[in-house]
Formats: sequence, C-alpha cells, structure tokens
Amino acid sequence: MTKTFINIGRLIQVRESGTNILRGAMMADVPTIENAWMAVENGLISSYGSMDDFAESPATEIIDLNGRMVCPTFVDSHTHLVFAEDRDEEFVMKIKGMDYQSIAEAGGGILNSARKLQKMSLSELTERASLRLQEAIGSGTGAIEIKSGYGLSMEAEIKMLQVVNQLAQQFPIPIKATFLGAHAFPDKDKEKYMSSLIQEMLPEIYSQQLADYIDCFCEEGYYTVEQMSRILEAGEKFDLRAKVHVNQFNSIGGIEKAIEYNALTVDHLEVLSESEINLLKDSDTIPVALPGCSFFIRIPYTPGRKIIDSGLPLVIASDFNPGSAPSFNLSLANSLAAVNMGLLPEEAFNATTYNAAYALELENEVGSITEGKRANFIVAKAGKNLNSISYNFGVDWIDRVYINGELFSKPTI
Repeated sequence: MTKTFINIGRLIQVRESGTNILRGAMMADVPTIENAWMAVENGLISSYGSMDDFAESPATEIIDLNGRMVCPTFVDSHTHLVFAEDRDEEFVMKIKGMDYQSIAEAGGGILNSARKLQKMSLSELTERASLRLQEAIGSGTGAIEIKSGYGLSMEAEIKMLQVVNQLAQQFPIPIKATFLGAHAFPDKDKEKYMSSLIQEMLPEIYSQQLADYIDCFCEEGYYTVEQMSRILEAGEKFDLRAKVHVNQFNSIGGIEKAIEYNALTVDHLEVLSESEINLLKDSDTIPVALPGCSFFIRIPYTPGRKIIDSGLPLVIASDFNPGSAPSFNLSLANSLAAVNMGLLPEEAFNATTYNAAYALELENEVGSITEGKRANFIVAKAGKNLNSISYNFGVDWIDRVYINGELFSKPTI
C-alpha cells in the first residue's frame, strides 16, 4: 500500500533527478514546496506536489503532518563509528591544555583506540557500533560512511571492516566502508607496516569485498605525501577510490597528490591555501569540512565561506570518532558551520544532504526529495523550519525519522 503524507507545511529540498552537485552560489538554494503532500511506495518517493492539487486515493494510507516541515535525512560522509571505547580521559587532558599532537605523543590518540580495539571481539564491537548507529539514525542520518583505522594490524583492520559489513546487512540505510589502515603507524618500523598494508591487507580486503574506498591520514607525524601516493596507487589496483584526510594541521602537498589520483573527496582542510583552492576548482575532487573536530580540539575551521565563494561545492560531515569529534549529530554540524564558518542555513543544509550524497556516490539514492529516491526523511517538530536546524544548536528539532518509508524507532537504552 502507498503511504501519502499530507498537509506538509514545507517540503524541503525538492529536486528533479539528474541535478548536478551544487557549487558556489547554487548552495544557497533549497527548493521548497509550501503546503505539500508526498507519496511513498515500496520504500521510495513516488510523487509529491501542492495540497491544492491533491486527490486522495482509496488505496493509500493517509498520514496527516498538520503543517510540519519535511526534509531529507542527512548523509554523513566521514565517520569512525566503529571503536572500542570512548576516550573521555583525553578530553580532560585537552581541558588542562594539552593539544592533539601532545596527547598522541603521551600514548593517547589513535594508538590508544587501537590498543583497546585489538582486544575486543567482533561480536562486542558490532554490538557497540550498532547502538551508536541506531542513535545516529534517530538524530536524522539516513546514509553513512564508516572507516576502519583503529585496528592497525591485519587482524584488527579486517575485524573492523567485518563489523561495518555486518552493520550494512542489519540496518536499512546505505552504508559505505572505507579502509583507513593508514591512520597511524603502530610502531617505528614504518616500512614493515606499509608492506603489510599493501601486500597483505589490501588483497584480503578485496577478496572479502569489505571496502568501497581507501583513505590515508596525510599529515606531518603520520603519513607523508610519498607514502600516501603508494597507498592510493595500491588501492587503485583493488578498485578502491580514494577519500583522504589532508590539511588538518599542515599543508604538505596532500591535496595535489589526492587530485592526481582522482580522489572522490579531500577531508578536513582546516589549513587551505589559495593555490590549493585553485587546484580543487580544476578537479572533480570534493572538499569536505569537519567542523565538529575543529570545535572539539580547538583548531581553525575549514574556510567554508571562501570555498563556496570560490565557486566550489562543499560537503560537511561529522567525523564522529572517540578522540577528536565524539558527536554524530549533523544538526550540530550545521550550527557550527553557520556560526564558525559563515555558512547560511541553506548552504549548511545542502552540504549535509544533497552534496553529501555525492561524497559517497549515493546521489541517485538519497540527499533530496526526488521521485525514485529512498523515502529517508525527517519530520520536524511543530513550528520548526529550515533555519531552525542551524539556529537551535543542541536542541532536538526532529519529531520523527522515516527510513525507506517506515517510521524509525529510536533505541531505548
């Protein structure tokens, strides 16, 4: 049976199929139908329009939304959702004045997460990740990418990707997996670990079809541009397109190399030069900002306003992880982008929905209210509008979430 949602106060992000990624001034445009209806059939959006033209059918279930706003769910293109435990003790270290690099040098950071994860079973990791993912969907996320990178050994990296694979089978939203074995070096023998990444992990990941993308943390103290180049070249041989961490603390040439390898996205970009913006303008690589990370570890924000004003597209993701961005809430990311990056509410919303779908090659499935796309959408609380997403920081503006046309039940913990 078809479900028809009527008396929608505002139906937000209504787009025709085939629309390209939004760039520059186009990011301020969010097409809307006032006083609308929307029909859902077999989990997909089948039609929509103005209530002025609505004709009720006896073969449909009518759901009256009484003037509430409806918009597509968020798309989170960068997360580290699979991990063993929080790192709240490092949070206290930050408050006392230690920076990200100092905490890592003191035995914290990525290696801390790796030690904990290596000891945890596949089933327990899956159970914990499942609870986090349920909460993320309940907060409005309807498609997500999940990285490995807290394993840093053959066994643990494979285990992480197997968790992601299990989540993809258990949950009704699109889930993309990214191999981030090159997140840090587990010890001083860097060449030995590089060999393991390229000669052991990648063939096994390909054999089990565990990943969609490959990633590398290209940064001083982590992976050099030359090391990233070797990893991305190896990834190409196993049909893994690049989505890479670059320019979080320093500009060392990672963007140029990522573009050379036709990376789908370059993520972080807190440090970004004019010449690097020009490189991105001449490429199809998508800039991704992670404002939750900037907020939590008190580093500069990605210059989102400048990126958009330069005519580029922009995506915003949560970077959800236990160390530098322990929040999966993309409503908060919208607020941070508006307050600290100078984005209009419309631009922030486009960056976390429509454009974000392109950052996972899911533009034909999610990210807008479009005929034939998944019926993954949010019903807002009474009185809330598009501005509310950025304006009401830390406030739950969501009344309910639908995934594939079915009401999603938030977990009770």
